[in-house]
Amino acid sequence: MAIDDPLDEHEQSERVLAWLRENGVGLVGGIVLGLAAIGGWKWWQQHDYQQSLAHADQYQSVLTAIEADDPQAAVKLGQLGEDIYADLAALELAAKQVNAGKNDDAIKTLRAIQASDPALADIVNQRLARLLVGAGQADDAIKLLDGSDTPSALEVRGDAQYTLGQADKAREAYSQALTNLDVASPRRRILELKLIEVGGMPATTEAQS
Repeated sequence: MAIDDPLDEHEQSERVLAWLRENGVGLVGGIVLGLAAIGGWKWWQQHDYQQSLAHADQYQSVLTAIEADDPQAAVKLGQLGEDIYADLAALELAAKQVNAGKNDDAIKTLRAIQASDPALADIVNQRLARLLVGAGQADDAIKLLDGSDTPSALEVRGDAQYTLGQADKAREAYSQALTNLDVASPRRRILELKLIEVGGMPATTEAQS
């Protein structure tokens, strides 16, 4: 895919997370080194500089443990504290748990994330909501997504409502998701099929009839 090809929200979030995983340690290290180079930052050099690098190394250690299916991965994650490093590592752990069929564990991992960044919190809520729908907790999924009108959130809300037998509400959610979604997104076809499943009619189909 070319760099300027339009991406849906899921692809965008995955690319952002992948970039942070690959460059986060170097990025923080670069910022710290840049600040440390400024004259008079002796205290920073002696304290915050070392702490930041140590924390970045600890984050990388957690990612390595997760990738290697280390039983102590969750323990190491807990030692990271509460910051962007811990949130990203927790997302990685939850994804690993889902791939291993441990959805209940993934739900616990995602529930424990207290992301302060709105964009990251939105990603966490959407992933958690998807798992809750699959776990038969559709009502909780809907509450979790309350107020979010991104295409991804609306799609998950529609899935939850469809599971509860609320076809009318699901139809409304899918329709709104399509309205908010980029016209070139590959996700459109899936949403259109879901809309048809609940008795709706995609706008493109209406125009052709």
